[in-house]
Amino acid sequence: MEELVSQITGYLRGMWRYRWWGLALAWIVGIVAGVVIYKMPDKYESSARVFVDTQSVLRPLMAGLAVQPNVDQQIAMLSRTLISRPNVEKLITMADLDLGIDSPEQREALITRLSKDLRIGSAQRTNLFTLSYDDTRPERAQRVVQSLLSLFVESGLGNKRQDADSARRFIEEQIRSYETKLTEAENRVKEFRLRNMGILGDGARDYIAQIGSVTAELQAAQLELREAENARDSLQRQLVGEEPVLLPQTPSASAVSIPEIDGRIDTLKRNLDELLLRYTDRHPDVLGTRRLIEELEAQKQQQVDAMQAMGGSQFGALDSNPVYQQMKLAFAQAESRAASLRARVSEYQSRLNQLREQSRQVPEIEAEFAQLNRDYAVHKSNYDALVARRESANIAVEMNTQAGVADFRVIDPPTLPTAPSAPNRILLIPLAGLAGLAAGFALTFLISQLRPAFSDPRGLREVTGLPVLGTVSMLPTRERMSARRRGLLAFGLGLVAYAGAFAAAVVALRLIQG
Repeated sequence: MEELVSQITGYLRGMWRYRWWGLALAWIVGIVAGVVIYKMPDKYESSARVFVDTQSVLRPLMAGLAVQPNVDQQIAMLSRTLISRPNVEKLITMADLDLGIDSPEQREALITRLSKDLRIGSAQRTNLFTLSYDDTRPERAQRVVQSLLSLFVESGLGNKRQDADSARRFIEEQIRSYETKLTEAENRVKEFRLRNMGILGDGARDYIAQIGSVTAELQAAQLELREAENARDSLQRQLVGEEPVLLPQTPSASAVSIPEIDGRIDTLKRNLDELLLRYTDRHPDVLGTRRLIEELEAQKQQQVDAMQAMGGSQFGALDSNPVYQQMKLAFAQAESRAASLRARVSEYQSRLNQLREQSRQVPEIEAEFAQLNRDYAVHKSNYDALVARRESANIAVEMNTQAGVADFRVIDPPTLPTAPSAPNRILLIPLAGLAGLAAGFALTFLISQLRPAFSDPRGLREVTGLPVLGTVSMLPTRERMSARRRGLLAFGLGLVAYAGAFAAAVVALRLIQG
């Protein structure tokens, strides 16, 4: 610590030797700086305040129906991006700043200067904006701020309209695109249905359900067939032991009456007539019934031939026993029902085999159909969403047109300044005086380092590294002490005069401005 104090003391002693140089430089720098400050041109600042009201009454009422943009964020972004090159060029034209411009270089310099000097400030968490600009001519400053205010309002309204129009155009293009995609998807689904109509069917049930349904119907028909065959066999067993009494007839087979076979043939013919009313000649039930009639007629012919071969002389109707006649008729009906059920079972079995054969193609067809439906569902969902968005955008545009989402209110119009706002000479003059003192202080320090001197034996010994044997002191005399006092008094008067000169300049500036 002692060494540091000693070193600082040495610097101050060295600087004190050249104090007059420093004082002279301080006067020069101070006077030059004061003259420069006084000669600086006056600048007049014009400002305006505008409030952007974004709290529209319609916004809460139209929530959920119309698009609600973040107007606060848009206005904040507008305030940050308003001072751009296109807007500055438009501002130059609006404020007639390009009247005295003769070259592109001057125009570029003007654009650069305006971009730096234009200021837009806003209060925190409010939509109150301050627009300001300073110029050497007060009326031009007011004109620039007025143009900037008009540009701010027009940009806010114009951007909203442009955004709405751009959004609607984009949505309309997307809707037309999705209409084309929907038409193509619908055509693909239609063609697929027509191509696979036999396999897809009505689309109400899948193939597993169809196979299950046909299997259930086949089992029910098989059960009815077994029941009918059991009933027929029971009637046949009851007829065992009963012999018909034949009446004499001609040997013609068509004239011979065999009630058992004739009753069955009559019943089958009636069933055939009913089937022909509902089905075609190629229907399995029709074909089966005709085949059974042909078999019964052939069987009747065989029995007639056998009777003729045995030499029987009595043919024709049965015995007059009514119970026997009813049993024969019931037997014929049972045989006819069994034949009909066999045809039904055969038909159901054919359908089941066909379904099982087609079911092998079902997974691939269903996967393709599901892909088509999925594409169509995605396009349809996007199309419906776009149509809803278009209607919402139309409502939002109408709402902005009728009431406006943001209202620009000018709180303070651009003012015409009467007093200069810059430079602040009252503040700059003292700073100029301090700058002169700093320059003088730096000069004395620099000279003391360039022309060093030793003020005590210790410094000499540390620099040279040689022992100092002794020192020679200068005895103060009355003349030296008087000269020293006069020097200190002169230096002090110089500093006081320096400070007094700048203080007087400040007072004079206050009187002039006041």
